[in-house]
Amino acid sequence: MLNLERLRTLDALARHGSVVAASAALHVTTSAVSQQLGKLERETGRQLIARQGRGVRLTDAGQLLAGHAARILSQVEQAEVDLEAQRGAVVGELRLSAFPTAARGLVPPTLAVLAAAHPALRVRSRELEAGEGVRAVLRGDLDLAVVLDWYNKPLPLPAGLVKAPLLDDPADVAVPVDHPLAGRESVDLAELAEDPWITWGEGEFCHEWLMVTLRAQGVEPRTPHRAEESHTQLALVAAGLGVCVVPRLGRDPVPEGIRTLAVRNGIRRHVYALWRADADRRPSIRAAVAALEQAAAAVRS
Repeated sequence: MLNLERLRTLDALARHGSVVAASAALHVTTSAVSQQLGKLERETGRQLIARQGRGVRLTDAGQLLAGHAARILSQVEQAEVDLEAQRGAVVGELRLSAFPTAARGLVPPTLAVLAAAHPALRVRSRELEAGEGVRAVLRGDLDLAVVLDWYNKPLPLPAGLVKAPLLDDPADVAVPVDHPLAGRESVDLAELAEDPWITWGEGEFCHEWLMVTLRAQGVEPRTPHRAEESHTQLALVAAGLGVCVVPRLGRDPVPEGIRTLAVRNGIRRHVYALWRADADRRPSIRAAVAALEQAAAAVRS
């Protein structure tokens, strides 16, 4: 009989494209992945993978079996969902991700609530940008993701996902304490047209949002410095190297040498949890969403 864990390993290789990526998704070593694939080849009597440069590729037999593996694993997951829903118990494993400031501002209290209320639930958490979180939930690598979009730039969501709003997160502009506008309580973005902007990485959802938003204000931004993490951006602002947008969720403590100014007419992010529709009845999903909503309510208060 085909071994389910070995099929899971083949499925991870097919979806992620490399032994290293498959091992990371499965939280095992690369040697463990190779061993499982070797055993699967012996079980089937077929060559499933072949060397390709420094990596590997699936053979025709490997692709055929990987297609069956994906369907088998989907059926197994659905059976687990049905059993968990029937039992009504918050048990098993839950894999969740959150974008960086939510990983700091929402995830720790959420995990604490779940640990206290549901000790039989094993939670794995990781930090992922919103787009990566969406893709990981779709692939089945995650059960739940905390993601964001902006008031004027929705995050595209594929079919088959369910979302629950958590909070609206206002964002300010951070400027060096000696900036000419640092004494103000609020600014228009257009007043910062001549300043260098510290932004996210090229192609990141938040970077694209910032470019669209500034250009709508008649600002063609200069972006000499980029950083993924908000506290790195704030450190660059404190060093006098530019200004940045800084949402309020998860941003404290703000370094010395910085003033945060409200933006007239307001800019804000929408933060929400999402999961696959076919897992909607899982008690663990419902418990995690409730814990996230409790953490979000504490942030809003």
